[in-house]
Amino acid sequence: MAHGKTPCGIAIPQTSDPVDVKLIREFLAGAERLGFESAWVQEQILSDSPILEPVTLMTYACALTSKLRLGSAVLLTVIRNPVQLAKSLATLDQLSQGRLTVGVGIGGAHVPEKVFGVSSDRRSRQFVEGLSVMKALWTQPRASFSGEFWRFENVPMEPKPVQQPHPPLWFGAREAIALRRAVRHGDGWMGAGSSSSADFVRQAAEIRRFLEEAQRDPATFAISKRVYIAIDQDHRRAEKRLREWFGVRYKNADMAGRVSIWGSLDECINKLGELVDAGAQHLMLNPVFDEIEQMELIATEILPRL
Repeated sequence: MAHGKTPCGIAIPQTSDPVDVKLIREFLAGAERLGFESAWVQEQILSDSPILEPVTLMTYACALTSKLRLGSAVLLTVIRNPVQLAKSLATLDQLSQGRLTVGVGIGGAHVPEKVFGVSSDRRSRQFVEGLSVMKALWTQPRASFSGEFWRFENVPMEPKPVQQPHPPLWFGAREAIALRRAVRHGDGWMGAGSSSSADFVRQAAEIRRFLEEAQRDPATFAISKRVYIAIDQDHRRAEKRLREWFGVRYKNADMAGRVSIWGSLDECINKLGELVDAGAQHLMLNPVFDEIEQMELIATEILPRL
């Protein structure tokens, strides 16, 4: 099925109680059949919501699909060992035959690094250095690295990723300093699902300015936005169901109204169109209830008109 010009990904159902493997299988088969460009996971290791681990879920998804790109939005790399993570992601890129997009983020105050045996000191330095470690292992036949946190010489890691020089790194970022870091070290940026459309408009403009300052070709840098979406002619019912989900998942029902797009097909198309007009070259749509029905509506009614 051919869609409009804006490539669209869809979030894989990752939280259900009990875990619904049949839903995940059916959803991925549908996403591929309906022509979505990609399927996405997020990371929250510690949660009382039953949320599946993202690299494992992407690996499962890779075995069930052949065309969909697979992306993380985002892996919190500071709580992971970059050598081990480089190996896992290179393996996943091989198994998917080059379909991986690695979304990365630094996390925030909600990430208790100490639980993971990691210091929260110099978090941003550690974040950037960890990514440099992964790039070294992915690109150098025998990698050497000398940093503040990691040092090694002449270390082999095979196989390399299928994608050269490595799978694209898309950054999750909100503040100017983090957006600038994304432009300096990344291949793309995805506006957070927990930020509003107005935030995205402002941040996308900043990204474009930083690309210009860095003399980077904007055509080589992806701009995306994660969007929580609920299509329903009954506006109030859609909002109520979003509020219930945000209350459980983020412990903040009020966030639903600030960051989601919901309502009739026309309302949703207009609001998504505003994001595209603001510079989104890619949208990652995240239904949170009736996932298969919502996905089919998005594919048949919304994507052709974006």
